[in-house]
Amino acid sequence: MAGVVLPVQSQIDLVGLRNYLAGVLAEPLEGELSARLVPGGRSNPTFEISDQIKCWILRRPPFGLVLPTAHDMAREYRVLTALRGSPVPVPRTVAYCVDPDVIGAPFYLMEKLDGVTMRSNADTALMTKQEQGVLADGMTSTLAALHEVNPDEVGLTDFGKPHGFPERQVARWQKQWAAGHLEDRPQLDLLFDRLGGCVPKVLYPGIIHGDFKVDNLMVDAENRGRILGVLDWEMSTFGDTMADVGVFACFWDEEGRERNPVSAGTTAHQGFPSRDDALNQYANKRNIDLPNIDWYIILAYVKLAVILEQIHVRHVRGLTVGEGFDDTGAMVDVLIASACEWAAKTSVPGLKI
Repeated sequence: MAGVVLPVQSQIDLVGLRNYLAGVLAEPLEGELSARLVPGGRSNPTFEISDQIKCWILRRPPFGLVLPTAHDMAREYRVLTALRGSPVPVPRTVAYCVDPDVIGAPFYLMEKLDGVTMRSNADTALMTKQEQGVLADGMTSTLAALHEVNPDEVGLTDFGKPHGFPERQVARWQKQWAAGHLEDRPQLDLLFDRLGGCVPKVLYPGIIHGDFKVDNLMVDAENRGRILGVLDWEMSTFGDTMADVGVFACFWDEEGRERNPVSAGTTAHQGFPSRDDALNQYANKRNIDLPNIDWYIILAYVKLAVILEQIHVRHVRGLTVGEGFDDTGAMVDVLIASACEWAAKTSVPGLKI
């Protein structure tokens, strides 16, 4: 997980971090601390921390504007810790620091997994067709396993409120959009209106990831079909698992079709099943139906559009770190167009535009 070398004191206070870690790590630090920004992420900045012998991963909120309920490090740390030992592979958490004076913001530290992340069509093109199929099966199995986790058994009973979750999601993302955007988009307002007018009933409550896609997985470098860990849990909660399935479908690209600009065609290869087949794999593993799936897929596109607009706003204001932010504003329009395409062909009553 090599990254961009940062000016030592510019983004992470390494002196403050070293003093903090000296009090929480079981073993003493060996050498001088260094920090590298891990490339690829657009939301919570992620750093590789090293004492020249051992390595950890540090996650912190974005710099600058952070809207209420967004980028909560405590929630991310809590769910990772709770799922350790479950059928869902996650990195081992090391420490959570609530004191913003240590490095300038709350943060948590976790183990560094020895694998690779695949962020583009070119990355997954390096896989064999067999590996692609195995990874797809592993993804649907992992998502199904997560959704079958009993929140009571892992201490996450109060991690969220499934009842009324879809209604709150529409209201939340509509509010987030109103709180920070640079350009009005009437089509998005129409989508919010349609989503709010035909909210489905929660049928399958459970723990959800909120951003489940190929580039949020760490896979084995020698066998890219094997999942080592699920990463980036900042949007996880105890909610409606169908919302997670909508996100999963939104990111599932297919050959010959318009790609999600975020997932960048990672699954658009012959070895991956079609979106419909991937959804069927998931449903069969849970032995459930997927009613109103169009509603959840449209919500996923809308949510992602709002998130990228917020990132775009931070970037315009000079509050992002690293590369990969210049095209976020253009991505918003692509996502809204994809949501409108789904809404134009849906058979869900009240959702069609």
